[in-house]
Amino acid sequence: MAKLYLANPKSTDAKIGNFLGKFSNKVRVYPPGTCPITVQLSLMSASKNQTCGKCVPCRDGLPQLHNMLHLILDGEATMDTLNHMKKMAEIIRDTADCAIGYQTAIELLHSMEEFADEYKSHVINHKCAEKRVQKVPCISLCPAHVDIPGYIALVGEEDYAGAINLIRKDNPLPTACAMICEHPCEERCRRSLIDDVVNIRGMKKYAVDQIPADKVKVPKASVPTGKKVAIIGGGPAGLTAAYFLGQMGHKVVIFERHKKLGGMLRYGIPNYRFPKNRLDEDINAILSAGDIEVRYETMVGNGENEIPVNTVRKEYDAMFVAIGAQKGKTLRLDGIEGTKNIESAVEMLDKIGNGQIPDYTGKTVVVIGGGNVAMDAARSAMRCGAKDVRIVYRRRQNDMTALESEIESAIMEGIEIITLMAPKAIKSDENGNCIALTAQPQMIGPYDRNGRPSPVNAASKQPLDIPCDVILIAVGQDIVSGPFEDIGMQANRGVFAAGLDTEAKGMPGVFAGGDCATGPSTAIRAIAAGKVAAHNIDEYLGYHHKLTCEACAPHPKDNNRTPTGRTNITERPAYIRKHDFLHVENELTHEEAMQEARRCLRCDHFGCGVLLDGRDI
Repeated sequence: MAKLYLANPKSTDAKIGNFLGKFSNKVRVYPPGTCPITVQLSLMSASKNQTCGKCVPCRDGLPQLHNMLHLILDGEATMDTLNHMKKMAEIIRDTADCAIGYQTAIELLHSMEEFADEYKSHVINHKCAEKRVQKVPCISLCPAHVDIPGYIALVGEEDYAGAINLIRKDNPLPTACAMICEHPCEERCRRSLIDDVVNIRGMKKYAVDQIPADKVKVPKASVPTGKKVAIIGGGPAGLTAAYFLGQMGHKVVIFERHKKLGGMLRYGIPNYRFPKNRLDEDINAILSAGDIEVRYETMVGNGENEIPVNTVRKEYDAMFVAIGAQKGKTLRLDGIEGTKNIESAVEMLDKIGNGQIPDYTGKTVVVIGGGNVAMDAARSAMRCGAKDVRIVYRRRQNDMTALESEIESAIMEGIEIITLMAPKAIKSDENGNCIALTAQPQMIGPYDRNGRPSPVNAASKQPLDIPCDVILIAVGQDIVSGPFEDIGMQANRGVFAAGLDTEAKGMPGVFAGGDCATGPSTAIRAIAAGKVAAHNIDEYLGYHHKLTCEACAPHPKDNNRTPTGRTNITERPAYIRKHDFLHVENELTHEEAMQEARRCLRCDHFGCGVLLDGRDI
């Protein structure tokens, strides 16, 4: 009888598995600007090396596709090569026995469709398409293109004011992004080739924790131009545009419907994530940047006691619409009409931002949704005295759009996440008080056009009643675009039609940016839109201002190549923080910050940074 053996953790297969972790890091950190055909060749190389050799399409076909990709990159291919490669990929897709063959072919065919111009350029011009060049990953992936290696180096030199001013060159809300930015800049940090990505947000937070942003003087504004620009909305996009336009010497008037500036930064993000006194530090600095006037509690629209949009447009040389997505969406559920204690999560957070804290003492709160707003609403409900808080989501937990750290924090604070449950109806008592949410169990199904697996009804499972006293709906946000559409601004389902240059289609002198032009998105993307709008408004007004920055990146030191763990920002214990709205994050120590600053590889100077100054991206 043959003997059985346990798997040996020190076997060659186990060692290969560990080695492949390094390989996956190399794939993950492909820098922005990389030739997509080079990436496709790397994937093809990995696939052809995995073939078991049983079926001809995979065994013989993948090496041929690999060779044809080489010909394309070497400038030796013709259009016939492309056609032949496509036909062979289609054959492999349709006849290969397993996913190693047919999925590789599917990916190649998708690549040929997605990057058709790149393939054609290599065949006809024997080179990549124009502007295809490696870029500094963190700078390129930051929507505002902040000089990240530069300000990290300044933090390492303990020049915190310099770091803040260097950030301000592209982003006048350094404190906001230090607290709540989703840090897309970290996505392909090359440090992960050695150990782990640099804590970029942590470095920014350390700088603003050492010296408040409003204590760092902003650069002097340019001479007055005599031009007036109206900004509708004082959120991150509007504030950013105001800062840069003020620096350029233009007169700026912000029309803000609330008593204070900040938009969703103030009225959508709870204090425990972003203390409002810290937001005021950024706003104070912005308002000192030039001739900037704010008209609070002023609505621009077509209602009673509102300033007509056309009046604003005629009185100003340019107009920037940055009204955000300020209205919460609702759901069509049986029993929702007339039932008490059902509210939009956006409106609930808005009330908290205005100092109106709801009393949920002893109540069970259900939050419907899976994004950051749902997490904010659930964690805020817990701080408002709720006995139990449950999040109901129709997909899986790993399909949630909320930041993983926010989901983890919610769970740590005792919030239950109920997944694969689609809200169906609401039950109420004889007085109209909410008593339960009825949800239909789901099972995960095929992927949709956005690349996410879709939930479908699990027909064999019965609906579940989830007891609750309050329901908060966090399934998206709407834009109040009607008054602006009335003057000719084009919109699709409320989202303004504005190109990447932020100019409203068919409306000279009118620009739109932020959530109202993209749909609900992140603060850093709104900031990027405000920056782009400011420069394009400046061009529209007949200028081409170059703004100065009173800080520059220090000369790089030798790379620290010693594998060192990433320093993460810690939080107050969940059992303490869930009872108050005080800021949850702790400050980094000086020792932690200096160690993290030294981990930056200064890609702006070494490697591709020598060929391309990332600060001009």
